[in-house]
Amino acid sequence: MAIFSVPDMSCAHCTAAITEALEAVDDGVEVDANMETREIEVRSTAGNAAVLNALQEAGYPAELRS
Repeated sequence: MAIFSVPDMSCAHCTAAITEALEAVDDGVEVDANMETREIEVRSTAGNAAVLNALQEAGYPAELRS
């Protein structure tokens, strides 16, 4: 599990787009979004670099928190 800060995430549409982008990298990914903190918790076998890249390509640059 990793936590990413996604400052541009602001609505349910953003969360859906982020989840879709991550599913393209790992079809078994689990994403929990917190709109208040603009963070996502990701459980994926793809690795943090792949997650960050997928988020960047989807238009949601992110930063690894933990």
